[in-house]
Amino acid sequence: MEEKKLLSDFMDLGLSENKAKETLKNVAVTKTLTTILNEVRGIVLKDGIGLLLYHLATRTKPQINAHLPFIVKYIATKKLDTTLRIDKAIEYTLSHVNKLNVDEFEKHCGVGVVVTPEEIERVVEKHLAKCKDELLEKRYRYNAGKVIKEVMHDLPWADGKAVKSEIDVQVFDMLGPKTEADVATPAARVDKKAKVAKVAEKVEQAAAEELTIVDVMRKVNFHAPGENFKTDGYVITENTHRLLREHLNATGGQVRTRFPPEPNGILHIGHAKAININFGYAAAQKGICFLRYDDTNPEKEEEKFFTAIKDMVEWLGYKPADVTHSSDYFDRLYEWAVQLIKNGMAYVCHQTADEMKGFNPEPSLWRDRPIEESLQLFQDMKNGKIDEGAATLRMKITLEEGKLDPVAYRVRFIPHHRTGDRWCIYPTYDYTHCLCDSIENITHSLCTKEFQSRRSSYYWLCNALNIYCPVQWEYGRLNVNYTVVSKRKIAKLIEERIVNDWDDPRLFTLTALRRRGFPAESINNFCAQLGVTGAQMSIDPSMLEAYVRDYLNSTAPRVMVVLDPLKVTIENYPHNNPTQVSVPNFPSKPEAGSHSVTFDRVIYIEANDFMEEGEKGYRRLTPKQSVGLRHAGYALEHKGVKKDAHGKVVEVVCTCIEIDKVATKPKAFVHWVSEPLAVEVRLYEPLFRHKNPEDPLEVPDGFLSDCNLDSLKILESFADRSLKDAKVLDKFQFERLGFFSVDPDTTFSKLVLNQTVGLKEDAGK
Repeated sequence: MEEKKLLSDFMDLGLSENKAKETLKNVAVTKTLTTILNEVRGIVLKDGIGLLLYHLATRTKPQINAHLPFIVKYIATKKLDTTLRIDKAIEYTLSHVNKLNVDEFEKHCGVGVVVTPEEIERVVEKHLAKCKDELLEKRYRYNAGKVIKEVMHDLPWADGKAVKSEIDVQVFDMLGPKTEADVATPAARVDKKAKVAKVAEKVEQAAAEELTIVDVMRKVNFHAPGENFKTDGYVITENTHRLLREHLNATGGQVRTRFPPEPNGILHIGHAKAININFGYAAAQKGICFLRYDDTNPEKEEEKFFTAIKDMVEWLGYKPADVTHSSDYFDRLYEWAVQLIKNGMAYVCHQTADEMKGFNPEPSLWRDRPIEESLQLFQDMKNGKIDEGAATLRMKITLEEGKLDPVAYRVRFIPHHRTGDRWCIYPTYDYTHCLCDSIENITHSLCTKEFQSRRSSYYWLCNALNIYCPVQWEYGRLNVNYTVVSKRKIAKLIEERIVNDWDDPRLFTLTALRRRGFPAESINNFCAQLGVTGAQMSIDPSMLEAYVRDYLNSTAPRVMVVLDPLKVTIENYPHNNPTQVSVPNFPSKPEAGSHSVTFDRVIYIEANDFMEEGEKGYRRLTPKQSVGLRHAGYALEHKGVKKDAHGKVVEVVCTCIEIDKVATKPKAFVHWVSEPLAVEVRLYEPLFRHKNPEDPLEVPDGFLSDCNLDSLKILESFADRSLKDAKVLDKFQFERLGFFSVDPDTTFSKLVLNQTVGLKEDAGK
C-alpha cells in the first residue's frame, strides 16, 4: 500500500511512471524523496519542479538531511530553478552543515541572478568573433559546442536553450542560408577512395609515431596559472584575486606541479602514471615539478624508501626542480593550526579513533568547547603532556563523502626521520597536503580520483587561512590485475618469504620492474597511451608487456642461449679447429653490427629441440627429420643417442650437411651454443593465479592463498661467450626464447639473467 502511495506521489512530482518505478528500486533515494514529500505537501508545485526535486533526491547526502526542507522550499518557490543551482546548493550545504548563512547560500547558488537576452547576445558575439575565421571556413560543419561551453562559463546562470538559440541566430546572420555544399553528405564532398586512403595513412602514422606523455599533456584542458577561479568548485572569496596576483608575481606565471609520495614503501606501476602526469604536464607547459616527500607518518618511514623513491623518479627520466618534504613546513603548519583554533574553525577532541570511524559517527561532545581551552590543550599536545590517542585536533568541516570534522593533528611519541624528537604531534594528509601545495605555489595539484571527495576540504582550508589556493584536478587510478601493490601486503609477502624483497621481479613495484628488465622508456610510453581520464583502469600485465616487447625488439641485441642444454656431437665436423660464426645483433638492421660465436665439434641445443619419436606437427630434430642450425649454414642429421643409467638421453650424435647441399630443406632452424658460458637464468610466471587476488569473492582464503609457489624457476644454462662482458641491467633477446636482463646478483664468476618478457610467438614451432 505504501509503495503504491509513493509511486503516486512521485508521479505527482512530474516523474513518468517508468522513472517513478525506477526510483522506488533505490532505497536510499526513496527515503530521501519521502522526506521531501512530507515537507512539500500542501505546496502547489509548478511545472518542472518535480524533476528538480528528483535531481536533488538523487544527489543529496545524508549529512545535509537536516537542511532538506530549506532547500526544497527554494526549489518549490522557483528560487532554485535549474539543476546547476541545485548542485551548487548541495555543494554549499555540505561545506556549511553546522553554519548555513542564507545570504552566502543565495550568492553561491545564483539565487535571483537574471541573465538578460542582451547579456547573452553580447557574450555570444564576443566568442563567435574569436572563431570567425574557422567558422567562415567550415560554415555549418563547425562544431558550436565549444562556443556554448565558453558562453556558459562566462554566464553560468544563463538558460542553456537561450544561449543555443542566440548562437544559431548569430551564425545564420554571419553565414546566411545553408548552401548545397553545406547539406551535402560527406560522400558527395570527397571522393570515397581518396578519403579511405587518407584515413589509412593517418592510422599508419599514428602507429609509427606513438604519443609521448608530453604530447598527451599538451592537449589537456587545465586552467592557466592565475585563472584558478574559473574552475568548477573553486571557492571565491573577497581575497581570491589579490592572492592570485601575489601568486603570479612569485611564479612569473609558471606552471608548477608536484609528485608527493609517502616514504613508507616502494613505488609501484600506479605511481609511474602519477610521475608521468605530474612531470609530463610541467614539461608540456615549460614549467617545473617538485618531488615532495609526504613525511608526516614517522612510524612507517625509512631511509631506504626516501632513496628508492628518488632513484625511481630519476630512472623514469625525470629531474625534480627541487626535492622538498612536508616536514620542511612543520613550524608554519603548526602556526596555521593555532590560527584555525583562534578563528573557531578547529578544536581539540577526545573521541577515540574507533569512535570516529564509520559513515555516521556520533558528533563530538567537544566541538563547541571554548577557544582558549582548545588552544591550551593543543599546546599541551605539542609539549608531550597528553598521551597518544587521548586527543586530536579536528577541523570544523564535513567532507563530501560525509566524513565529519577530519583530524588535523594527532599525538605520536615517535622520532621523525628528519626532525628527530622535536615534535610529538604530526599533521595528517587532510591538513598538510593543500597547505604544502599553497606554500610551494603549486598551480595544478594533480591526484587520483579517490581524492576527489577531499577537494572541498582542500579549498575550504586554504580559504579559511586566507592563503593562496591551488586547483585540484583528478585522474583515474591505474590498477594491474594478477598482482598486489599494497605496501602492507607486499611486506607480508616478504615476511612469509614468498618473495625475496621489494624488488623481487615477480612484483609490480618499480624497483622490481627495473630489475626484471623493463626499460623506463617502455613504461613511460605505456603511461602516455593510457592518457589522462577520470576512469579507473584495471589492465592486464600483458598490455604493459607489449610495450616492453616493442621497445626491446629494437634495442636489445640478439644472442644465443640454451636454457636446458642437450649435448650434440657432430661426427663429421667439417673443420680441423673451432671456427667463428657471425651473428647479427639485429637481423633487420645490418648496420647495427654483429658478434662472433664459436662453432665446434660439440654444441648444445635445447633438450626439447630433440625427440626420439617425433610427433605430428613437431618440426625439429628426430631420427627421421633434420634440423637447421641458425647462422651456421649447416643442418644436423641424427645418427644415434647416448643415455644415462636411468634411460635419459644425455647426448645426441649427429652428422652435419651444408644447407645448400641438403636434399630436403629443414622444417625448422634451432639456436645452439658451443664452448659456452655457464649462466643462471631465472624464469617467472605470474605470482597470483586469480585476476583479483584481493577480492574475497574470487579468493575467499585471502591473497596469500592465491600465490603460485612455482612462479620462479632457476635454470643452469649455457650462453654464447659474447655475454661474458655483460653489465648489470644490460638487456638481450635470446633467440627463439624472449627478452632477458642481467640481474644485480651477477658476480664476476656468475652471470645471472632475469626473464623480462617472452616473444609474441615461439618462432621454433
